[in-house]
Parts: sequence; structure tokens; C-alpha cells
Amino acid sequence: MNENSTNSMNPTNLISGRLLAQNTLLNLVGKVVPLLIGVVTLPFIVRGLGTERFGLLSLAWVVLGYFAIFDLGMGRATTKYVSEALGNGEEDHVPRLVWTTVTIQAILGLLGALILTGITPLLVERVLNIPSTLIGEAKTTFYLLALSIPVVLVSSSFSGVLEARQRFDLVNAVRVPSSISTYLLTLIGLFIGFQLPGIVALILAARFAALVAFVIINLRIAPQLKKYSGSFALFPRLFSYGGWITVSSVVSPVLVYLDRFLIASLLSIAAVGYYTAPYGAVAHLSIIPGSLVMSLFPAFSALERMRDRQRLGTLFARSVKYTLLILTPIVLILILFAEEILQIWLGSDFALQSKMVMKILALGVLVNSLANVPYVLLQGTGRPDITAKFHLLELPIHIWIVWVLVNHWGITGAAAAWTLRVALDALLLFVAAFKACRLLPRLLVTNGVTLSSFALLLLTGMAYGLKDLAGAFSLFAQSLLFVALFGLFAWAVWQKVMDTSDRNTILRMVKLWQK
Repeated sequence: MNENSTNSMNPTNLISGRLLAQNTLLNLVGKVVPLLIGVVTLPFIVRGLGTERFGLLSLAWVVLGYFAIFDLGMGRATTKYVSEALGNGEEDHVPRLVWTTVTIQAILGLLGALILTGITPLLVERVLNIPSTLIGEAKTTFYLLALSIPVVLVSSSFSGVLEARQRFDLVNAVRVPSSISTYLLTLIGLFIGFQLPGIVALILAARFAALVAFVIINLRIAPQLKKYSGSFALFPRLFSYGGWITVSSVVSPVLVYLDRFLIASLLSIAAVGYYTAPYGAVAHLSIIPGSLVMSLFPAFSALERMRDRQRLGTLFARSVKYTLLILTPIVLILILFAEEILQIWLGSDFALQSKMVMKILALGVLVNSLANVPYVLLQGTGRPDITAKFHLLELPIHIWIVWVLVNHWGITGAAAAWTLRVALDALLLFVAAFKACRLLPRLLVTNGVTLSSFALLLLTGMAYGLKDLAGAFSLFAQSLLFVALFGLFAWAVWQKVMDTSDRNTILRMVKLWQK
């Protein structure tokens, strides 16, 4: 561990292509494994808890999620400023940054815990429609969740330090077991015979264990952290950055979930189901770009501090290219086979009602995934105010568009409204990224983004033509034809679109996967 930590303090190693490829793969595995565990265990959890208790647990996690705003962006600020310090070779500045954010997070977490404790009777008895037989369990559950707020916030600071050091191997070594434990401890609690508060207590213990693990790992990697050196003089600098992150954190859920509330209000609860199912399916695609941008944020921060505009622009452009090449074929399959996928997965009713929704949302997810790259670039280079202002600008526009389109075209209109909103967001973010970071448009040409886009347009035309020609064939036969088409496309991209740097990056990831 000490040898790796020495390497990680080298600014060049912090942003090496090999390390970014490795971290992206680690983050992808770290997101997929808990997701798969959740898919397998969820039916047993629902049956074990019963519908009402499972609903209560779901509500409790939603409430806890909203209390994450007490973070005030300090977790992200930790990663940002520690990355900058490491990128500039200022290792001695790290302890003061870390302990300042940890102290602030602890204070904010305790404040959040006190507030949630105080409003729990109001939430349980008046705000949330909880059956009278579960009032006692609900109160105890919320009181326990209040205790987890400071644990979660302080954990985000210590994990943020590891992210800044590009030690995503260690981050995932703690985070994956912690995420999995949420499902497995629930099953264990049910097997033992615990009620809901006992199960939540087990999960809280796992969260605390994760915090202890993060602290121990940080102290091993950076022994200088053993001496407390926090300073509230740094708070204005941290808050000026984290405050804008908080604005985005507050507005983003409204932009994401508003359509469901309006569908329920203007249409029906059943319509919400027809909309939410395809949305949930295509939204899982965000795991792929999400794994990439987790690695990009500290890399962009370090490059900004080093004032290496050439490498910053190259990393930005190639990240856009990789996102395009990986996601576009998947999105094409979802669009072309939306009806068949829904028919097999959820039945004929969903295939009829939701196929157009799935097609539109799949396109929106592709656009939104591309927008993640300039989004994290702006935040990594110290301009979270731009992303927050864009969210504030988009909010009233989105409310109006959703209202109009849902009234006219139902859930298809809701999907169109969401896709239009993310398209506007992507346009604003790309323009702002080029302007704020002083990047030249020719970066897209020299790094193969333009050539990749042309190749993908050609693939799209061929895929639509093949679908028309093979429409009368069986689904199995169509699948074989599309496998052949995408195989041919992958070969052409490898030979004609990828350069030596791209091929080396992919080969590294393949070798890492084989290990």
C-alpha cells in the first residue's frame, strides 16, 4: 500500500491513461455488482417485509437521501481541492483540507440528525400516510436513520480523499461491500426475526464500519493525517465551491422526478407505471458514463491546477468519443427492439403503451450521458456555478414543457419533455465547457469525435435498413443479423476510427478484466 501511495502522489500518475482505464473498469464493476445483488434479493425482501413495511423502508431511504443536502457539496469539494493539491505537488496542504472538510461534515451531519429527529413525529403522524399499526416502528426507524446522517457525510469526505488520489480500487473495496450489505443484512435480519428497526440498525452498523474502514485506509496511505489540523479559515473557499454543488443537488431531483408527479396528477397512477418501467430500464445505461466521470473529476481537477490545457482538452474529447462509441450501439438496440424487449420483459400491455416512451428515453439517455463529460469538466475546473445556473434556468422551462406535452401526448409527451430538457442541458454544457476552459473546436476533429460521429450515423442508417428488411424474420434470426452488423462495425472502428492511443487503452482494460 505504501508503494502505491507513493506512486499516486506523482501528478503524472494521477492522470495517466492506464490509471483512468483501470479506475473506470473498477467503478463499473462497483456499480454493477450491487445492482445485480439488489435485483436478485429484492423479491425476497419484499415478501419478507410485506408491502407496507417495504414501502415504509423505501420512504425512509428517500427522506435520508434528501437530507444529503446537508453535505453542502463538501464531499465533492474535498475531491476537488485535494486533487488540485496533489496535481501541484502540494502534499503538505492535504491534511488541513481533509480535516477541515471532515469537521464541517461532522457538524452539518449532527445538525441534520437533530432536525430529522425533531420532525420525525410530524413526518410519521401527519405528512406520510403510514398505517397506525406501523407508527411505532416508523418513528424508531427514522430516529435510527437520523444517526446515520453524520456517518454518511463524514464518509463522503474520507472517500473523496481516496478519489482525489485516484485510489478507486480502495474506494470500491469499501463501497461495494457496504452497498451489498444493505440487501444482505436485510435478509439476515428477516431470517433472525428482526422487525424493521432492527434491520435498519444492522444497516447503520455496516455504514459505520465503512466509515471506520475509510479512516483506517486514509491513515495508512497518508500518515500525516494522524495529526488533526483543521482550519475554519478554509470554510469560505470550500463553501463557495460546495454551495453551487448544493444548488444542483437540490434542483436535479426535481428535474428528474417532476414528470412522474405530473403524470400521476394529469393522467393516472397506472400511467406512472407505464412510464417508470421503461425509464428505469434505460436509466441503468448511465452506469457506463457514470463509471467514467467518477475517474475524470479528480483528473480534470489535477490538470486544471497544473494548467495543462492540451492534456485537459485531449482527455475531454476522447471521453466524449468513448461514450459515443460505447452507448450508441446499445441505444440503437433499445430503440429498434423496444416493442420486443417490453413484450418479453413486462408483457403485451407494456409493449403497447410504453414502446414509444422507451425509444424516446433511450435517445435522451445517450444525450445526457454525453453531457456528463462537460458537466464534470466544468465542476473539475472550478466552475460549478455554471452547472448550477443552468439547472436553475432549465427548471421553469422544464415545468412548462412537461405540463404542455403530458396534457397533449400523455406519457409519450413526458418522455419527449425529458429528452428535450437534457438536449438543452447538453448544448449549454458543451458550449460553456469550450468557452470557460478555452478549448478549441478542432479538438473534436483531432481526437476522432467527428469521425466517430460519422461512423455512428452510418451504423444507424444500416441498422434501420436491416430492421426493415429482416422484420418478417424470427427474433432469433434478427438477433444474429444484428450481432453480425455490430461485429463488422466494431472491426471497422478498430481499424479506421481508433488510433494507437485508443487501442492501447482498450487493450489495457481487456487485460485488467482478464485478471
